[in-house]
This record gives sequence, C-alpha cells and structure tokens, in this order.
Amino acid sequence: MSGGYRFPSDEPLARQVRFTFNERELVGLEGEPIAAALLANGVRTIRHDDSTGEPRGVYCGIGHCFECRAQVDGVNGVRTCLTPLREGTRVASVAQWDVAKK
Repeated sequence: MSGGYRFPSDEPLARQVRFTFNERELVGLEGEPIAAALLANGVRTIRHDDSTGEPRGVYCGIGHCFECRAQVDGVNGVRTCLTPLREGTRVASVAQWDVAKK
C-alpha cells in the first residue's frame, strides 16, 4: 500500500480495495473507515475550513466533530471517520458546502 503507514503483517486483515481521493487512486482495506484509509495512505488533510481556509482532517475519529467531512460518491458532508470503505469509493474535498442540500 502506498504511504507505508500500516503495521506490517503476514496475514491480510481484510480484502484490499481501490478508491480515489481527489481523483488520486489509493488502496485501503474493505470496511475500514474512509478516514483510516486516507491516513494509512499519508493523507492528513481531508478538506479546508470554509471560513479560514485552514486544513482539516481527522480530529475526534468518532463522528462528533465533523472535521473529517468530505464528498463521498457525490454526497457532500459525509463524515469519513464513520463511513466504511468499499471498492471504487470516490472521495473528494469540497471547498464550500451547500447547506440546503444537507
């Protein structure tokens, strides 16, 4: 897996799947949280703050803070720490959130 941020293991924990983040193809483990797969691939910034432009990533990791939200398969505002990874998942950073569509 790219990035080398996983613990080495002789036995696979789960089936490897391909997904994209901002149109870059990555590999993760099926069923793991998208945020964990991004971190394992060295991605620390998932989005930028709507007001300040500062980078945001995983903060609480349990769905309370909304810092890790992204567009997942065309749906805006998805918390990546709570969403399981599947083959072909498309994840993208979104600069502005359309509140009416949430």
